Amino acid sequence: MLIGLVGKPNAGKSTFFKACTLANVLIAPYPFATIKPNHGMGYVKIDCIDKEFKTQCTPREGFCLKGNRFVPIELMDVAGLVPGASHGKGLGNQFLDDLRQADAFIHVLDLSGTTNAEGKPAKDYYPGNDLKFLEEELDLWYSGILKKVWKTFARSLEIEHSNFIQAVTKQFSGLKVKEEDVKQVILKTDLNTEKPTIWTEEQIFQFARELRKLTKPMIIAANKIDTEKAKENLKKIKEEYDYPIFPCSADYELALREASKEGLIEYVSGESDFKLLKQLNEKQKLALDTIKKRVLDVYGNTGIQDILNHVVFSILRQKAIFPASPHKLTDSQGRILADCFLMPENATALDFAFKLHTDIGKNFVKAIDARTGKAVGKDYKLKNRDALEIITR
Repeated sequence: MLIGLVGKPNAGKSTFFKACTLANVLIAPYPFATIKPNHGMGYVKIDCIDKEFKTQCTPREGFCLKGNRFVPIELMDVAGLVPGASHGKGLGNQFLDDLRQADAFIHVLDLSGTTNAEGKPAKDYYPGNDLKFLEEELDLWYSGILKKVWKTFARSLEIEHSNFIQAVTKQFSGLKVKEEDVKQVILKTDLNTEKPTIWTEEQIFQFARELRKLTKPMIIAANKIDTEKAKENLKKIKEEYDYPIFPCSADYELALREASKEGLIEYVSGESDFKLLKQLNEKQKLALDTIKKRVLDVYGNTGIQDILNHVVFSILRQKAIFPASPHKLTDSQGRILADCFLMPENATALDFAFKLHTDIGKNFVKAIDARTGKAVGKDYKLKNRDALEIITR
C-alpha cells in the first residue's frame, strides 16, 4: 500500500512526511524543495492485542507504545503541484508520473493563506483555490489518458465489439485501475458504452473525473491550523467541499516526535498530551507550552495520526490481522506477536494465508482463531484485529 502526499509547493508536505517517518528530508521555505519523491514508512495506530493474551509484543516491523501497535505503511512525498501541471508546468509531468502507483492521496493544504498557488509568499490567499486547482489537474491527468487515444479507441471498440470495461482498464493499467472500478463508474455515470464514439468531450471528462475520484481517493490535511486565518479558512473549505478534512499541524507533530526521540518527553502520536521526562530549558518549555495551548488543547491532537488512520481504515478499508496460535504467540526467533498485516475489505482467511506465503495459501486446510481456539474455513471474512493461525496439509 502506497499513500501519496500531494499539494502545491511550500504547503508543508515534506514536514508532514518527516513528522510521520522521521526520515531525513529537505524542508525549505521555497518552492520545489522536493524534486525526486521521498519514500518512507509511516504508521497506523491500533489497539494491540497483546494485553488480551497478558503479554508484551515484540514487533518485527513497526513498534508498540503503551498498548498501541504502530503498523507500517509506505508514504511518498512528491514534488509540489502548480496550476498547469497536466500540461507540464513546474515539475508537473514528473509529479503525476510519480503518483501512478499511489492507492490514495493526502492533500496537504496550507490553511494559513500566506502562500499563493505556486507556493510563493502572499497575503490573505484563499486555500480553497489550491483544492480546486489540484482537483482540476488530477482530472485533466486522467481525462488526458483517454482523450489522446479516444477517436481510434472508441471506433475500434465499436467495430470489434470489444469489452468496454476491459479496454478502459487496460488503458489505465499503470494507475492501478481495476475492472470493478470501471464498472462502478459506468453505473454511476450511466454513459452509453455500446457507442462510445458519440461521447462528447464533456462526457469523457466526466467519466475520467469519476474514475479518478474512485481510484485515487483523497483526504485533506488542513495544515498550519494554529495560524491566524486557519480557522476561518477551514470553516469555509468545509462548507464548499465534501472531502474528509482534518485540521492538523505537521510542524508541531514533528517537534513532539523529535522531542520524544531525544528522550525529553513521553509522547504517543495521536494523543492529547505528553509527559516530561527531563528538565527542559526555557526555549524548550515555551515551545511545548505553545504546542499544548494552540493545538493539543484546542483540537485534541496534532491531527497527523488521525489522518493516516482515516486513509487506511476508513477510505481504503483495510483490516489489521495478526498471525497467532492459541498455544504459541512467538515466531521462530522468539518474537511475540511479531507481525501484523493489513488486509483489504472482504479479504478471507484464505487470502490471509496467501499473504503469509504462496505455499501456505496453496496448502490451506483451516484457520484457528487464537482467542477462542475455534476453527474457521477458507471463506471466513476477516475482522479488524483478528488473530489467526493457518493450518496447512
